[in-house]
Amino acid sequence: MIDHTHTLPVARQCQLLKLARSTAYYQPKPVSDTALALMRRIDELHLQYPFAGARMLRDLLRQESHGVGRRQVATLMRRMGIAAVYRKPRTSQRHPAHRIYPYLLRQLTITRPNHVWASDITYIPMRRGFVYLCAILDWASRRVLAWRLSNTLTTDFCLDAVQEAISRYGAPEIFNTDQGCQFTSQDFTGLLNDHGIQISMDGAGRWRDNVFVERLWRSLKYEEVYLHAYETIREAQQGVTRYLTFYNQVRPHRALEGRTPEDTYNDHLSARHAAA
Repeated sequence: MIDHTHTLPVARQCQLLKLARSTAYYQPKPVSDTALALMRRIDELHLQYPFAGARMLRDLLRQESHGVGRRQVATLMRRMGIAAVYRKPRTSQRHPAHRIYPYLLRQLTITRPNHVWASDITYIPMRRGFVYLCAILDWASRRVLAWRLSNTLTTDFCLDAVQEAISRYGAPEIFNTDQGCQFTSQDFTGLLNDHGIQISMDGAGRWRDNVFVERLWRSLKYEEVYLHAYETIREAQQGVTRYLTFYNQVRPHRALEGRTPEDTYNDHLSARHAAA
């Protein structure tokens, strides 16, 4: 946007674009190894204690001899896109363009594939950086239908994952997410509305409303991510691909009576087609 080789002075370019001059000279700095190590540990603690805020996490980290302050922990949590789970005042208030939809799954019996899909975003640590993962999960079978990695918390990679899932498996009846800005955006809700999908959103501070995706994150991180130190995004892609293939096709689930998500998903669909 700013051209440092242009004859027009940088100050004038910034003025025309209504940007602060500091923006034109800013050089992004890599995250330090110390901060990356703290972020990984915060992520582990957040999985164990999702209700812990910056103060409690600071105290837990100090018990492990990490000399950190509350503000530093809060900054790292914002960078990771995580927050303590508890009911907060006015949490449902959003930008006027971002509508909040009601939670539709309470007391709803979900026993067949493509009845309800769910999605969420999580932080994936690497040796010298981090990425974000968005996954689309079929609620009844626990099968991961599509997923995407991104190095930024934008809506684009979430849209790509949903579009892939719909193109491969058709549209579900209901799609459930949390109230994150990626999912409340007009681009995301518009895509679901265009396919005639009912939109459901978790209640404020209710992580249990999307519990199966939260369980997927825990399994993925403890059984794959924390066992490896990915050097590059490509390695992270390969690791997540390896694990989610195992998760779908090999890993037995107690909730599915020891069967795999893929077998459960395919068997239900075959039975429905036979009945039709």
